[in-house]
Amino acid sequence: MFLALTVQPLAAQEVAVAPDVQAGSLPPLGASWLAANPYRHQAAAAEAVAIGREAYNQACARCHGGDASTNAAPAPDLRNLDRGCRRIADPTLKARCQADNDAYFAKTVRQGKVILGVTHMPPWQGVLSQELAWAIQVFIESRATGR
Repeated sequence: MFLALTVQPLAAQEVAVAPDVQAGSLPPLGASWLAANPYRHQAAAAEAVAIGREAYNQACARCHGGDASTNAAPAPDLRNLDRGCRRIADPTLKARCQADNDAYFAKTVRQGKVILGVTHMPPWQGVLSQELAWAIQVFIESRATGR
């Protein structure tokens, strides 16, 4: 109980600061957010993972753990975000699951996370480009356990 009380004020004070990462080698996505991660199954996926790792470690690691490799961080272990989708064998159902996961990821990144009036994650809309956000997600998925 004491840990939960001490973690919340730290998260509530968190401010979104743009990472110093160049996404120029990724295909540009434009101003309108896409409904699904365009880098997941592209030839650019390996480049997206590398860029996503760098952006994640600058923007997300303080709360979610370095290199998305720990569940001891104060914020959720992001490697579990697509755990349900990984277990689906049917390609059509898996794609629908990933689309739902992408929508959740994009909404949370853009709007942040406020629970009962407490900001647990700041909004990244206008701070983090769509290219970097999707690259971060591809990186997180590359770090997932139990594939």
